[in-house]
Amino acid sequence: MKRTTVTLPNDLLEMLKKTVKAKNKTRAVIMAIEGEIRRNKLEKLKKMAGHMEFEREADDIRHGDDRLG
Repeated sequence: MKRTTVTLPNDLLEMLKKTVKAKNKTRAVIMAIEGEIRRNKLEKLKKMAGHMEFEREADDIRHGDDRLG
């Protein structure tokens, strides 16, 4: 893990700790960053909905893998 100095308003940081139920400031910031990354990835996936075509059916993909024997 890399150390970084960031200046944040105390009231904002305390609100974040309560919101994400973190025990300390570092964990609260990590959880907030992870949450934002997760939300961005989900938004990208949602935008792709209906724009992808598959040649195989889901059951075939799930159960038709020859490598599984």
